[in-house]
Amino acid sequence: MMIHLTSNRKMMSLFKQHIRRIIGSGLLLLTSFQLQASQILIPMDDSQTNHLKAYGAAYWMLEQEVVIEWLLNYRGGSFLCPNATKIEEELIIRNIRYEIIPDGTANTIKNEIANPEVNQEIVQLEKAPKIAVYTPGGKMPWDDAVTLVLEYAEIPYEKIYDSAIIMGVLPEYDWLHLHHEDFTGQYGKFYSAFRNAPWYKKQVRDSEREAAQLGFKKVSALKLAVATNIKNFVLGGGFLFTMCSGTDSFDIALAAHGTDICEHMFDGDPMDPNAQQKLDYENSLAFENFKLEKNPFMYEYSDIDGTLLHRRLRENTDKFTLFEFSAKWDVVPTMLTQCHTDVINGFMGQTTDFKKSLIKPNVLVMGENKALGTARYIHGEFGQGTWTFYGGHDPEDYQHRVSDPPTDLSLHPNSPGYRLILNNILFPAAKKKKRKT
Repeated sequence: MMIHLTSNRKMMSLFKQHIRRIIGSGLLLLTSFQLQASQILIPMDDSQTNHLKAYGAAYWMLEQEVVIEWLLNYRGGSFLCPNATKIEEELIIRNIRYEIIPDGTANTIKNEIANPEVNQEIVQLEKAPKIAVYTPGGKMPWDDAVTLVLEYAEIPYEKIYDSAIIMGVLPEYDWLHLHHEDFTGQYGKFYSAFRNAPWYKKQVRDSEREAAQLGFKKVSALKLAVATNIKNFVLGGGFLFTMCSGTDSFDIALAAHGTDICEHMFDGDPMDPNAQQKLDYENSLAFENFKLEKNPFMYEYSDIDGTLLHRRLRENTDKFTLFEFSAKWDVVPTMLTQCHTDVINGFMGQTTDFKKSLIKPNVLVMGENKALGTARYIHGEFGQGTWTFYGGHDPEDYQHRVSDPPTDLSLHPNSPGYRLILNNILFPAAKKKKRKT
């Protein structure tokens, strides 16, 4: 009996020590943040010194398990967070403008936003999404606008490519971006201009080798399998974001799943002469009734892209406009369109934007060039997940060309075009909210 009591006393002592350690670590965490009876407002209107870094700071706070409130349509989509020394220091280091406001002022702002007559809303951001970027090895961050802005905003991401997706890694991630890519297996249709360039030849060799190693006879077959896996990722609740040719080539590959749309210089045999008639528009996410560009010497996949229409415009007049949504009723598109301006400078790409006549009726257009009849920024739901397509290559380089130098984002810290990308990064962190009925 004495042995049993002694054993119990030792267990109780160890238990108390464990509790003290837990309490001590909690106190240490609180001390490191030094919470005050006030809050930090990070304005996202024209007063903000660095909009892009502000998104990175928001992501960093989510990594520290700090809940942030995103004040939709309030001063450009501002962020509200606890006033803590550690947070304030981080904002100073990143050169982000912020305001310390008393709790009373914060509550007044929230009450104003809650007014049903005001087109504003509060969304809680709770957990940092795990981000993957679909990109081949050896690509530098400036080859793609999304990786470029992730690097600048200091938001961590992981690179994955075909083999990883075929092996089933996508469920490990919350958010996926598709690199400037050709999912049709036609190597970006660079054949006419660059077929003798060393980089093009290497791309073909590498792609064919990887396809063979993964058990596919053609690169187009591998890319279709990758696109199908990505579509299933969205179906299961994933968030997909893609730009430039990663948009229409993805949808075209899905629609062409039952036919061969590649000419012999791409896959060794001719295109199916009935490929156009065999397209399955039910299998695509965004587009329907489009016509394939069958000429292998044309730098285009189909008639979805509106690039040629932009030749009517001068660079200084090429702009697109964001739609305004009801923040209280249409929370998702409101999050995705947060910006300090509703008119944004246009920018070109292999796929610059999308002809509205070829967009499926259930797709939401969030930004358009009304004069050209094109949509720049579109969004949709599929299964449990969502997808967003954003036309163009680099929001701060009007006509980005192969081998052009990288864009220096320190010269564009308030870029509204890049802000749209970063809205998509934070979107998965939002607390799920049922649509009002």
